[in-house]
Amino acid sequence: MSPDHHQIVLGTPRDIEPLGALIAHAFHDLAPSVWLIPDPEARRTVLPAYFRLLVEDADRRGCIYTTTERTGAALWLPGTTNQPDAAGWDSVLAVVTGPWAARFRIFEELLAKHHPVGLRHEHLAILAVDPDHQRQGIGTALLATHHRRLDQGADPAATYLEASDPATRQLYLTCGYTDHGEPIHLPDGPVMFPMLRQAAPAPTLNASGQGAGL
Repeated sequence: MSPDHHQIVLGTPRDIEPLGALIAHAFHDLAPSVWLIPDPEARRTVLPAYFRLLVEDADRRGCIYTTTERTGAALWLPGTTNQPDAAGWDSVLAVVTGPWAARFRIFEELLAKHHPVGLRHEHLAILAVDPDHQRQGIGTALLATHHRRLDQGADPAATYLEASDPATRQLYLTCGYTDHGEPIHLPDGPVMFPMLRQAAPAPTLNASGQGAGL
């Protein structure tokens, strides 16, 4: 299904609460989420508040894409670190995640260690689609929207992400990503896959100033 039929819009501060809940719902059964909080009832309580913080961080220093129906979300951040840029983050994290705070810190530290160094890039911190609307091209549309923006900009940038499992890794491979370094092994838990997509090269111009082949 072509992703072009999905209308993608930029998120606003009004989307922070609903998108946090959407991401928590979409990620509830993912292996990293289960590793973070093994108890499913606790995950239903903690994850919405945790992801709300991440959506708020993306709204503050990055950008959020969603659909007009708010059925998916993509959070993009400057490619410097995986961790939110906020004073007192550890304290906030402890309040939100409670007895699982240590696992969340380990998780964020491991992800941060695998970030590209010395490469201008943007970080896809989260790509989530509501489970009732998956396999409809929404994730692809959300991804492609920012890819086009970066590729067509005056200074194209690479993009980086962490795939949550082998199946998700395969999907990102079809979108131009390749493996970036060794997989991320959560202690006694699942494996995640750091992946990188180089910026698409600018089209070659002919003598008339048009792109070759146009």
